[in-house]
Amino acid sequence: MSFDEEWSAARATATAHVSMRLNQAPADPGGGGGGDLEINQDHIGAIGSEAYKLHTRLQTDGKHAATSTAEAASALTKEGFASGAALLKVNTTWESQVKTLVAACANISNGLNYSLSSHAKDEQQLHADFTASAIDNYLK
Repeated sequence: MSFDEEWSAARATATAHVSMRLNQAPADPGGGGGGDLEINQDHIGAIGSEAYKLHTRLQTDGKHAATSTAEAASALTKEGFASGAALLKVNTTWESQVKTLVAACANISNGLNYSLSSHAKDEQQLHADFTASAIDNYLK
């Protein structure tokens, strides 16, 4: 297979997997520059790490007042105060929101970890494909 044939095949394969390509981003008066998307693996890793730390802390710190709040709500209700039921409702809502936030942090952390891992595998595959092709000989 000649270089031109292999190059045409590589281009056809690459364009088959692209559904949309932007040549430029529209000018945004308040924007921050060009339209290129840059992914820095160190930054993604740091964000994923912080999401995991937040997930871990929320699991404990988000629940530290649950027992005392429930006891206070019970005592107020027992004494006939309407604020007891309201406090119990606030506590239930808080617990629900903490669970949602914990799940969101887990999704962020896991999604970023998956993205990094998937990207690394794709890079390895591309490197292996290029070194096994005749194109690599032309680049040397």
